[in-house]
Amino acid sequence: MRHKCQKVTLGREKSPREALFRNQAESLILHGSIRTTEAKAKALRSIIEPLITKARKNTLAARREVMKVLYTEEAIKKLFTEIAPKYKDRQGGYTRIIKIAPRANDAAKMARIEFV
Repeated sequence: MRHKCQKVTLGREKSPREALFRNQAESLILHGSIRTTEAKAKALRSIIEPLITKARKNTLAARREVMKVLYTEEAIKKLFTEIAPKYKDRQGGYTRIIKIAPRANDAAKMARIEFV
């Protein structure tokens, strides 16, 4: 039984899974919304929301914590200057997942994840 099992593996080992989430988190920050599978969108939510919560503090320690996850300075700068101040008074729930039509070739459930 999988009681209280939190980790979503998506059929990947640790390194490729972390790289996938880092790339998707960066794309979401830079573009505002991304189109991906429903399972990846739900898993990405648990990565991106703590990053925004850390960025709301706007301290050097918070910036270093975010730098552990995001690759480029451009994404970090946008997170701290544009996205985090927008959610200063919000207590969580920074993203929304909208289900869209299934993918044509394999009928995978697709979703669009975006900032609220």
